[in-house]
Amino acid sequence: MKKKRYVNLTLFVLNCLVLAGLLPAQDSPKNVIVIFADDLGYGDLACFGHPAIATPHLDQMALDGQKWTSFYVAACVCTPSRAALQTGRYPIRNGMCSSRRRVLFPDSKGGLPQAEITIAKMLKTRGYATHAIGKWHLGHLPEYLPTSHGYDSYFGIPYSNDMDAIRNAPKGKAKFWEPRIEYWNVPLMRDEKIIERPANQHTITRRFTEEAVKLIQVNKKEKKPFFIYLAHNLPHVPLFVSNEFTDRSRAGLYGDVIEEIDWSVGTILKTLREENLADDTLVIFTSDNGPWLTFNTHGGSAGLLRDGKGSTWEGGMREPTIFWCPGLVKPGIVREMGSTLDLMPTIASVTDTKLPQNRELDGFDLKPVLLGQTGKSPRDEMFYYHGEEVFAVRKGEFKAHFKTKTSYVGQNEAVVHDPPLLFHLGHDPSEKHDISQQHPEVTSRLAALKKTHEAGISPGENQLIKR
Repeated sequence: MKKKRYVNLTLFVLNCLVLAGLLPAQDSPKNVIVIFADDLGYGDLACFGHPAIATPHLDQMALDGQKWTSFYVAACVCTPSRAALQTGRYPIRNGMCSSRRRVLFPDSKGGLPQAEITIAKMLKTRGYATHAIGKWHLGHLPEYLPTSHGYDSYFGIPYSNDMDAIRNAPKGKAKFWEPRIEYWNVPLMRDEKIIERPANQHTITRRFTEEAVKLIQVNKKEKKPFFIYLAHNLPHVPLFVSNEFTDRSRAGLYGDVIEEIDWSVGTILKTLREENLADDTLVIFTSDNGPWLTFNTHGGSAGLLRDGKGSTWEGGMREPTIFWCPGLVKPGIVREMGSTLDLMPTIASVTDTKLPQNRELDGFDLKPVLLGQTGKSPRDEMFYYHGEEVFAVRKGEFKAHFKTKTSYVGQNEAVVHDPPLLFHLGHDPSEKHDISQQHPEVTSRLAALKKTHEAGISPGENQLIKR
Protein backbone atom coordinates (compact mmCIF):
# COMPACT_ATOMS: atom_id res chain seq x y z
CA MET A 1 0.00 0.00 0.00
CA LYS A 2 2.83 2.34 0.89
CA LYS A 3 4.52 1.56 -2.44
CA LYS A 4 1.34 2.45 -4.35
CA ARG A 5 1.02 5.77 -2.47
CA TYR A 6 4.70 6.50 -3.24
CA VAL A 7 4.21 5.82 -6.96
CA ASN A 8 1.10 8.01 -7.08
CA LEU A 9 2.91 10.81 -5.26
CA THR A 10 5.84 10.56 -7.67
CA LEU A 11 3.54 10.74 -10.69
CA PHE A 12 1.76 13.74 -9.16
CA VAL A 13 5.04 15.60 -8.62
CA LEU A 14 6.25 14.80 -12.15
CA ASN A 15 2.96 16.03 -13.62
CA CYS A 16 3.25 19.26 -11.64
CA LEU A 17 6.78 19.78 -12.95
CA VAL A 18 5.58 19.19 -16.53
CA LEU A 19 2.72 21.67 -16.10
CA ALA A 20 5.14 24.20 -14.61
CA GLY A 21 7.39 23.81 -17.65
CA LEU A 22 10.28 22.47 -15.57
CA LEU A 23 10.19 19.08 -17.29
CA PRO A 24 9.15 18.15 -20.83
CA ALA A 25 5.98 16.16 -21.36
CA GLN A 26 6.54 12.43 -21.33
CA ASP A 27 5.39 12.02 -24.92
CA SER A 28 7.13 14.51 -27.19
CA PRO A 29 5.13 15.31 -30.32
CA LYS A 30 5.67 12.73 -33.01
CA ASN A 31 4.45 14.90 -35.88
CA VAL A 32 5.83 18.08 -37.43
CA ILE A 33 4.30 20.51 -39.94
CA VAL A 34 6.36 23.36 -41.37
CA ILE A 35 4.28 26.01 -43.16
CA PHE A 36 6.50 28.21 -45.31
CA ALA A 37 5.14 31.32 -47.03
CA ASP A 38 6.81 32.96 -50.05
CA ASP A 39 7.85 36.64 -49.90
CA LEU A 40 5.73 37.28 -46.80
CA GLY A 41 6.91 40.44 -45.05
CA TYR A 42 7.62 40.89 -41.34
CA GLY A 43 4.71 43.31 -41.06
CA ASP A 44 2.10 41.40 -43.11
CA LEU A 45 0.29 39.66 -40.24
CA ALA A 46 -2.02 41.33 -37.74
CA CYS A 47 -0.13 39.72 -34.86
CA PHE A 48 3.07 41.30 -36.21
CA GLY A 49 1.51 44.74 -36.56
CA HIS A 50 -0.45 45.01 -39.82
CA PRO A 51 -3.41 47.36 -39.26
CA ALA A 52 -5.59 46.24 -42.18
CA ILE A 53 -4.95 42.54 -42.95
CA ALA A 54 -7.07 40.19 -40.82
CA THR A 55 -5.24 37.04 -39.72
CA PRO A 56 -7.36 35.65 -36.84
CA HIS A 57 -6.07 32.08 -37.11
CA LEU A 58 -2.41 33.06 -37.11
CA ASP A 59 -3.11 35.55 -34.33
CA GLN A 60 -4.64 32.77 -32.22
CA MET A 61 -1.78 30.45 -33.15
CA ALA A 62 0.66 33.08 -31.88
CA LEU A 63 -1.38 33.56 -28.69
CA ASP A 64 -1.52 29.82 -27.99
CA GLY A 65 2.09 29.22 -29.01
CA GLN A 66 5.31 31.21 -29.23
CA LYS A 67 5.77 34.27 -31.39
CA TRP A 68 9.44 34.79 -32.27
CA THR A 69 10.24 38.41 -33.09
CA SER A 70 13.89 37.96 -34.08
CA PHE A 71 13.81 34.93 -36.36
CA TYR A 72 15.93 34.78 -39.52
CA VAL A 73 16.26 32.96 -42.79
CA ALA A 74 19.73 32.18 -44.14
CA ALA A 75 19.36 34.07 -47.43
CA CYS A 76 17.38 37.00 -48.78
CA VAL A 77 15.95 35.13 -51.80
CA CYS A 78 14.09 31.84 -52.12
CA THR A 79 16.31 29.03 -53.47
CA PRO A 80 19.17 29.41 -50.96
CA SER A 81 16.72 30.14 -48.14
CA ARG A 82 14.84 26.91 -48.84
CA ALA A 83 18.07 24.91 -49.06
CA ALA A 84 19.08 26.19 -45.62
CA LEU A 85 15.75 25.19 -44.06
CA GLN A 86 15.89 21.70 -45.56
CA THR A 87 19.49 20.95 -44.55
CA GLY A 88 20.28 23.09 -41.49
CA ARG A 89 23.31 24.45 -43.37
CA TYR A 90 24.24 27.80 -44.83
CA PRO A 91 23.64 27.34 -48.57
CA ILE A 92 27.24 28.25 -49.39
CA ARG A 93 28.17 24.80 -48.02
CA ASN A 94 26.11 22.91 -50.62
CA GLY A 95 26.44 25.26 -53.59
CA MET A 96 22.83 26.45 -53.39
CA CYS A 97 23.64 30.14 -53.63
CA SER A 98 25.26 32.29 -56.27
CA SER A 99 26.25 35.89 -56.79
CA ARG A 100 25.70 35.49 -60.55
CA ARG A 101 22.34 33.74 -60.67
CA ARG A 102 20.48 34.28 -57.45
CA VAL A 103 17.91 31.44 -57.74
CA LEU A 104 17.12 28.41 -59.89
CA PHE A 105 15.16 28.90 -63.14
CA PRO A 106 13.30 26.57 -65.53
CA ASP A 107 16.48 26.29 -67.64
CA SER A 108 18.68 25.41 -64.64
CA LYS A 109 20.46 22.06 -64.66
CA GLY A 110 21.48 22.09 -61.00
CA GLY A 111 19.70 21.53 -57.72
CA LEU A 112 20.11 20.37 -54.14
CA PRO A 113 22.87 17.74 -54.30
CA GLN A 114 21.97 14.13 -53.50
CA ALA A 115 24.69 14.11 -50.83
CA GLU A 116 22.69 16.57 -48.75
CA ILE A 117 20.52 15.26 -45.92
CA THR A 118 17.14 16.97 -45.68
CA ILE A 119 14.83 16.99 -42.67
CA ALA A 120 12.75 14.41 -44.54
CA LYS A 121 15.74 12.07 -45.06
CA MET A 122 16.63 12.46 -41.40
CA LEU A 123 13.11 11.58 -40.25
CA LYS A 124 12.90 8.58 -42.59
CA THR A 125 15.46 6.91 -40.33
CA ARG A 126 12.78 6.99 -37.63
CA GLY A 127 10.04 5.57 -39.83
CA TYR A 128 8.27 8.84 -40.56
CA ALA A 129 5.84 9.42 -43.40
CA THR A 130 7.20 12.50 -45.17
CA HIS A 131 5.31 14.77 -47.53
CA ALA A 132 6.14 17.93 -49.48
CA ILE A 133 3.38 20.25 -50.67
CA GLY A 134 3.72 23.50 -52.62
CA LYS A 135 6.70 25.36 -54.01
CA TRP A 136 9.96 23.38 -54.01
CA HIS A 137 12.51 25.51 -55.94
CA LEU A 138 15.48 23.29 -55.16
CA GLY A 139 15.69 21.76 -58.62
CA HIS A 140 12.98 20.66 -61.08
CA LEU A 141 14.86 17.77 -62.72
CA PRO A 142 14.00 14.26 -61.41
CA GLU A 143 17.15 13.85 -59.30
CA TYR A 144 16.40 17.06 -57.40
CA LEU A 145 12.66 16.74 -56.74
CA PRO A 146 11.31 16.13 -53.21
CA THR A 147 10.78 12.44 -53.96
CA SER A 148 14.55 12.19 -54.52
CA HIS A 149 15.25 13.93 -51.21
CA GLY A 150 13.44 11.79 -48.68
CA TYR A 151 9.81 12.74 -49.29
CA ASP A 152 7.27 9.97 -49.85
CA SER A 153 5.02 12.26 -51.86
CA TYR A 154 5.01 15.62 -53.56
CA PHE A 155 2.15 17.84 -54.73
CA GLY A 156 3.15 21.30 -55.89
CA ILE A 157 5.02 23.54 -58.30
CA PRO A 158 8.76 23.01 -58.86
CA TYR A 159 9.77 26.69 -58.97
CA SER A 160 8.37 30.21 -58.56
CA ASN A 161 4.90 31.02 -59.86
CA ASP A 162 6.21 33.94 -61.96
CA MET A 163 8.52 31.71 -64.03
CA ASP A 164 7.73 30.22 -67.44
CA ALA A 165 6.00 33.38 -68.64
CA ILE A 166 4.60 32.89 -72.16
CA ARG A 167 5.77 35.04 -75.07
CA ASN A 168 2.39 36.69 -75.63
CA ALA A 169 2.02 37.82 -72.00
CA PRO A 170 2.21 41.57 -71.32
CA LYS A 171 5.80 42.76 -71.00
CA GLY A 172 7.59 43.64 -67.81
CA LYS A 173 5.52 44.24 -64.70
CA ALA A 174 2.33 44.91 -66.66
CA LYS A 175 1.32 41.24 -66.48
CA PHE A 176 1.39 41.34 -62.69
CA TRP A 177 -1.12 44.15 -62.13
CA GLU A 178 -4.01 42.18 -63.65
CA PRO A 179 -2.58 38.65 -63.76
CA ARG A 180 -4.16 35.78 -65.67
CA ILE A 181 -3.34 32.11 -65.19
CA GLU A 182 -2.49 31.67 -68.85
CA TYR A 183 0.31 34.27 -68.72
CA TRP A 184 2.53 31.65 -67.04
CA ASN A 185 3.13 28.03 -68.01
CA VAL A 186 3.87 26.89 -64.45
CA PRO A 187 3.45 23.11 -63.97
CA LEU A 188 1.59 21.49 -61.09
CA MET A 189 3.17 18.14 -60.21
CA ARG A 190 2.13 14.98 -58.41
CA ASP A 191 5.36 13.25 -57.38
CA GLU A 192 7.47 13.26 -60.61
CA LYS A 193 4.62 13.84 -63.09
CA ILE A 194 3.06 17.04 -64.37
CA ILE A 195 -0.70 16.82 -63.84
CA GLU A 196 -1.73 20.37 -64.79
CA ARG A 197 -0.12 23.08 -66.88
CA PRO A 198 -0.54 25.93 -66.41
CA ALA A 199 -1.41 25.46 -62.76
CA ASN A 200 -4.69 27.06 -61.75
CA GLN A 201 -3.28 29.45 -59.19
CA HIS A 202 -6.73 30.73 -58.19
CA THR A 203 -7.36 27.41 -56.44
CA ILE A 204 -3.81 26.45 -55.52
CA THR A 205 -3.83 27.60 -51.87
CA ARG A 206 -7.06 25.69 -51.27
CA ARG A 207 -5.76 22.54 -53.00
CA PHE A 208 -2.49 22.63 -51.05
CA THR A 209 -4.53 22.90 -47.86
CA GLU A 210 -6.82 20.01 -48.83
CA GLU A 211 -3.74 17.88 -49.55
CA ALA A 212 -2.34 18.63 -46.09
CA VAL A 213 -5.64 17.79 -44.41
CA LYS A 214 -5.88 14.50 -46.32
CA LEU A 215 -2.34 13.51 -45.34
CA ILE A 216 -2.98 14.30 -41.67
CA GLN A 217 -6.07 12.09 -41.70
CA VAL A 218 -4.45 9.24 -43.63
CA ASN A 219 -1.39 9.11 -41.39
CA LYS A 220 -3.57 9.29 -38.28
CA LYS A 221 -5.57 6.32 -39.56
CA GLU A 222 -2.39 4.40 -40.35
CA LYS A 223 -0.88 5.39 -36.98
CA LYS A 224 2.27 6.73 -38.61
CA PRO A 225 4.23 9.74 -37.36
CA PHE A 226 4.42 12.31 -40.13
CA PHE A 227 6.33 15.33 -41.35
CA ILE A 228 4.58 17.72 -43.73
CA TYR A 229 6.44 20.54 -45.44
CA LEU A 230 3.78 22.92 -46.80
CA ALA A 231 5.42 25.69 -48.84
CA HIS A 232 2.85 28.11 -50.21
CA ASN A 233 3.90 29.80 -53.47
CA LEU A 234 2.11 32.96 -52.35
CA PRO A 235 2.19 35.90 -51.66
CA HIS A 236 4.97 35.84 -54.28
CA VAL A 237 3.71 37.68 -57.36
CA PRO A 238 1.65 37.09 -59.46
CA LEU A 239 -1.09 37.25 -56.85
CA PHE A 240 -4.04 34.89 -57.20
CA VAL A 241 -6.89 34.17 -54.82
CA SER A 242 -10.01 31.97 -54.78
CA ASN A 243 -13.50 33.34 -55.33
CA GLU A 244 -14.28 33.03 -51.63
CA PHE A 245 -11.49 35.43 -50.69
CA THR A 246 -11.75 37.86 -53.63
CA ASP A 247 -12.31 41.48 -52.51
CA ARG A 248 -12.48 40.35 -48.90
CA SER A 249 -9.61 42.26 -47.34
CA ARG A 250 -9.37 45.95 -46.55
CA ALA A 251 -5.79 45.67 -47.83
CA GLY A 252 -6.82 44.79 -51.41
CA LEU A 253 -5.57 41.83 -53.43
CA TYR A 254 -2.43 41.34 -51.36
CA GLY A 255 -4.56 41.24 -48.21
CA ASP A 256 -6.93 38.76 -49.86
CA VAL A 257 -4.00 36.42 -50.50
CA ILE A 258 -2.71 36.65 -46.92
CA GLU A 259 -6.18 36.12 -45.50
CA GLU A 260 -6.59 32.94 -47.57
CA ILE A 261 -3.24 31.67 -46.25
CA ASP A 262 -4.51 32.48 -42.75
CA TRP A 263 -7.63 30.41 -43.50
CA SER A 264 -5.35 27.57 -44.62
CA VAL A 265 -3.45 27.66 -41.33
CA GLY A 266 -6.71 27.69 -39.39
CA THR A 267 -8.00 24.71 -41.36
CA ILE A 268 -4.87 22.68 -40.63
CA LEU A 269 -4.94 23.46 -36.91
CA LYS A 270 -8.66 22.65 -36.78
CA THR A 271 -7.97 19.28 -38.43
CA LEU A 272 -5.28 18.49 -35.88
CA ARG A 273 -7.71 19.21 -33.06
CA GLU A 274 -10.47 17.14 -34.64
CA GLU A 275 -8.07 14.21 -35.08
CA ASN A 276 -6.83 14.57 -31.47
CA LEU A 277 -3.33 15.28 -32.77
CA ALA A 278 -2.88 18.86 -31.59
CA ASP A 279 -0.85 17.97 -28.50
CA ASP A 280 1.31 15.64 -30.56
CA THR A 281 2.09 17.92 -33.52
CA LEU A 282 4.56 20.78 -33.67
CA VAL A 283 3.47 23.36 -36.25
CA ILE A 284 5.89 26.06 -37.41
CA PHE A 285 4.90 29.03 -39.53
CA THR A 286 7.43 31.35 -41.19
CA SER A 287 8.51 32.76 -44.59
CA ASP A 288 11.42 32.36 -47.01
CA ASN A 289 12.48 36.01 -47.24
CA GLY A 290 11.15 39.53 -46.96
CA PRO A 291 8.57 41.33 -49.13
CA TRP A 292 9.20 42.18 -52.78
CA LEU A 293 8.91 45.91 -52.28
CA THR A 294 9.37 46.86 -55.92
CA PHE A 295 5.87 45.51 -56.58
CA ASN A 296 4.35 48.23 -54.41
CA THR A 297 0.97 47.16 -52.97
CA HIS A 298 1.44 43.69 -54.48
CA GLY A 299 4.66 43.23 -52.54
CA GLY A 300 3.78 43.40 -48.87
CA SER A 301 5.46 45.17 -45.97
CA ALA A 302 8.39 44.64 -43.63
CA GLY A 303 6.73 46.80 -40.98
CA LEU A 304 9.25 48.88 -39.07
CA LEU A 305 12.16 46.90 -40.51
CA ARG A 306 14.33 48.34 -43.25
CA ASP A 307 14.11 47.22 -46.89
CA GLY A 308 12.92 43.81 -48.15
CA LYS A 309 13.58 40.83 -50.40
CA GLY A 310 17.03 40.69 -51.95
CA SER A 311 18.70 42.77 -49.24
CA THR A 312 20.55 41.93 -46.04
CA TRP A 313 18.85 44.72 -44.14
CA GLU A 314 16.51 43.34 -41.48
CA GLY A 315 13.46 43.55 -43.74
CA GLY A 316 15.05 41.11 -46.16
CA MET A 317 15.83 38.31 -43.71
CA ARG A 318 13.92 38.71 -40.44
CA GLU A 319 10.64 36.79 -40.73
CA PRO A 320 7.36 36.55 -38.80
CA THR A 321 7.57 33.18 -37.04
CA ILE A 322 5.24 31.16 -34.82
CA PHE A 323 5.75 27.81 -33.04
CA TRP A 324 2.60 25.99 -31.90
CA CYS A 325 1.95 22.76 -30.06
CA PRO A 326 -0.36 22.78 -27.01
CA GLY A 327 1.38 19.68 -25.64
CA LEU A 328 4.88 21.10 -25.92
CA VAL A 329 5.24 24.81 -26.55
CA LYS A 330 4.97 27.19 -23.61
CA PRO A 331 2.98 30.22 -24.83
CA GLY A 332 4.72 33.58 -24.96
CA ILE A 333 6.74 36.05 -26.99
CA VAL A 334 10.38 35.14 -27.64
CA ARG A 335 12.64 38.07 -28.47
CA GLU A 336 15.74 35.90 -28.62
CA MET A 337 17.40 35.04 -31.93
CA GLY A 338 16.42 32.01 -33.99
CA SER A 339 16.72 30.87 -37.60
CA THR A 340 15.34 28.40 -40.12
CA LEU A 341 18.83 26.87 -39.82
CA ASP A 342 17.71 25.78 -36.36
CA LEU A 343 14.67 23.83 -37.55
CA MET A 344 16.55 20.63 -38.38
CA PRO A 345 18.23 20.25 -34.95
CA THR A 346 15.06 21.37 -33.17
CA ILE A 347 12.93 18.85 -35.06
CA ALA A 348 15.54 16.16 -34.39
CA SER A 349 15.32 16.93 -30.68
CA VAL A 350 11.53 17.05 -30.60
CA THR A 351 11.21 13.74 -32.46
CA ASP A 352 14.16 12.04 -30.73
CA THR A 353 15.92 11.58 -34.07
CA LYS A 354 19.68 11.56 -34.58
CA LEU A 355 21.18 14.48 -36.45
CA PRO A 356 23.58 13.83 -39.34
CA GLN A 357 27.07 13.41 -37.88
CA ASN A 358 29.22 13.50 -41.02
CA ARG A 359 28.81 17.16 -41.98
CA GLU A 360 28.96 20.68 -40.62
CA LEU A 361 25.58 21.94 -39.43
CA ASP A 362 24.82 25.57 -38.68
CA GLY A 363 21.72 25.22 -36.52
CA PHE A 364 20.92 25.03 -32.81
CA ASP A 365 18.34 23.07 -30.82
CA LEU A 366 15.59 25.50 -29.78
CA LYS A 367 13.56 22.87 -27.89
CA PRO A 368 14.52 24.14 -24.39
CA VAL A 369 13.14 27.57 -25.33
CA LEU A 370 9.96 26.03 -26.76
CA LEU A 371 9.46 24.08 -23.54
CA GLY A 372 10.01 27.17 -21.43
CA GLN A 373 12.95 25.53 -19.69
CA THR A 374 15.10 28.55 -20.54
CA GLY A 375 14.48 32.02 -21.87
CA LYS A 376 17.88 32.15 -23.52
CA SER A 377 18.28 30.99 -27.11
CA PRO A 378 21.46 29.09 -27.98
CA ARG A 379 21.71 31.25 -31.13
CA ASP A 380 23.60 34.48 -30.48
CA GLU A 381 24.92 35.29 -33.95
CA MET A 382 23.77 35.37 -37.55
CA PHE A 383 25.63 35.72 -40.85
CA TYR A 384 23.68 37.52 -43.55
CA TYR A 385 24.58 36.09 -46.95
CA HIS A 386 23.91 37.87 -50.23
CA GLY A 387 24.71 35.29 -52.87
CA GLU A 388 28.06 33.80 -51.95
CA GLU A 389 29.20 36.71 -49.77
CA VAL A 390 28.64 37.63 -46.15
CA PHE A 391 27.28 41.18 -46.30
CA ALA A 392 26.46 41.58 -42.60
CA VAL A 393 26.99 39.95 -39.19
CA ARG A 394 24.88 40.07 -36.05
CA LYS A 395 26.21 39.23 -32.59
CA GLY A 396 23.85 39.84 -29.70
CA GLU A 397 22.10 43.14 -30.30
CA PHE A 398 24.80 44.56 -32.59
CA LYS A 399 24.77 44.19 -36.37
CA ALA A 400 27.54 45.30 -38.73
CA HIS A 401 27.02 45.86 -42.47
CA PHE A 402 30.14 45.37 -44.61
CA LYS A 403 28.21 45.69 -47.88
CA THR A 404 24.65 46.73 -48.66
CA LYS A 405 22.21 46.65 -51.57
CA THR A 406 18.69 47.96 -51.95
CA SER A 407 16.09 45.24 -52.26
CA TYR A 408 16.48 43.09 -55.35
CA VAL A 409 17.89 45.77 -57.66
CA GLY A 410 21.38 46.58 -58.92
CA GLN A 411 22.63 43.09 -58.18
CA ASN A 412 26.16 43.94 -59.35
CA GLU A 413 26.42 47.23 -57.52
CA ALA A 414 26.90 46.64 -53.82
CA VAL A 415 27.98 49.55 -51.63
CA VAL A 416 31.10 48.75 -49.61
CA HIS A 417 31.28 50.20 -46.09
CA ASP A 418 34.70 50.83 -44.54
CA PRO A 419 34.38 51.10 -41.61
CA PRO A 420 31.28 48.89 -41.50
CA LEU A 421 27.94 50.40 -40.58
CA LEU A 422 26.89 49.44 -37.08
CA PHE A 423 23.43 49.28 -35.54
CA HIS A 424 22.01 48.26 -32.17
CA LEU A 425 18.94 46.24 -33.15
CA GLY A 426 17.35 46.54 -29.73
CA HIS A 427 17.49 50.32 -29.72
CA ASP A 428 17.14 50.70 -33.48
CA PRO A 429 15.42 47.76 -35.23
CA SER A 430 14.83 49.98 -38.28
CA GLU A 431 18.60 50.40 -38.77
CA LYS A 432 18.41 54.18 -39.10
CA HIS A 433 21.23 55.30 -36.83
CA ASP A 434 24.79 54.22 -37.57
CA ILE A 435 26.78 54.04 -34.31
CA SER A 436 30.07 52.74 -35.70
CA GLN A 437 31.95 55.87 -34.64
CA GLN A 438 30.87 55.44 -31.03
CA HIS A 439 31.72 51.71 -30.89
CA PRO A 440 34.82 50.96 -33.00
CA GLU A 441 35.66 48.02 -30.74
CA VAL A 442 32.33 46.37 -31.61
CA THR A 443 32.85 46.74 -35.37
CA SER A 444 36.35 45.26 -34.98
CA ARG A 445 34.94 42.32 -33.03
CA LEU A 446 32.25 41.65 -35.65
CA ALA A 447 34.79 41.93 -38.46
CA ALA A 448 36.92 39.30 -36.72
CA LEU A 449 33.85 37.08 -36.30
CA LYS A 450 33.10 37.38 -40.01
CA LYS A 451 36.69 36.47 -40.90
CA THR A 452 36.63 33.41 -38.65
CA HIS A 453 33.33 32.22 -40.10
CA GLU A 454 34.51 32.62 -43.69
CA ALA A 455 37.74 30.76 -42.93
CA GLY A 456 35.67 27.78 -41.77
CA ILE A 457 33.56 27.56 -44.93
CA SER A 458 34.34 25.14 -47.75
CA PRO A 459 31.98 26.21 -50.57
CA GLY A 460 30.14 23.47 -52.40
CA GLU A 461 29.99 23.22 -56.19
CA ASN A 462 27.82 26.08 -57.43
CA GLN A 463 24.49 24.56 -58.48
CA LEU A 464 22.72 27.75 -59.55
CA ILE A 465 24.95 28.58 -62.52
CA LYS A 466 24.54 25.19 -64.21
CA ARG A 467 22.55 25.48 -67.46
